[in-house]
Amino acid sequence: MSFSWRKPRFEIRSSPIQGLGAFATQRIRKGTRIVEYTGERISPKEADTRYADDRTQHPHVLLFTVDKRTTIDAGVNGNEARYINHSCQPNCEAVIEDRRVYIEALRTISPCEELTYDYNLTLDGQPDAETEARYACHCGANTCRGTMLEPWRSRRKSKRKKGKS
Repeated sequence: MSFSWRKPRFEIRSSPIQGLGAFATQRIRKGTRIVEYTGERISPKEADTRYADDRTQHPHVLLFTVDKRTTIDAGVNGNEARYINHSCQPNCEAVIEDRRVYIEALRTISPCEELTYDYNLTLDGQPDAETEARYACHCGANTCRGTMLEPWRSRRKSKRKKGKS
């Protein structure tokens, strides 16, 4: 009988960015696939129905758009990947492969460092000040753009959705 035990690459604890965050428990090398982002796979229409309340403080940050037909709702059967916070200067990136979402290291990450990736949230139309405030970024990076939303200029140039939505 073979037993393979591997120390977890990260743990969940209080984050200075937002609520809970994922922190490296060991050195993670650049290019390492850290975790799959999981949850219930639903249609974008179902996602809009579930999270239609625009008054919530942090709406839609558990949803990840995979393609035009599929959104992952990490609020239902999601794993620890849902605790990886947004940063405008991330150390990870989300990679969509075969309709699955993986979080990979953009650079080598030190133990105790918080794992982050750029959510690049997309919304219909140009957001107003109230909407931007609801999606405010608190990453503290020197390059912080102040919002988890994808920059409006790049949205107009890009025809594909990426990141959480």
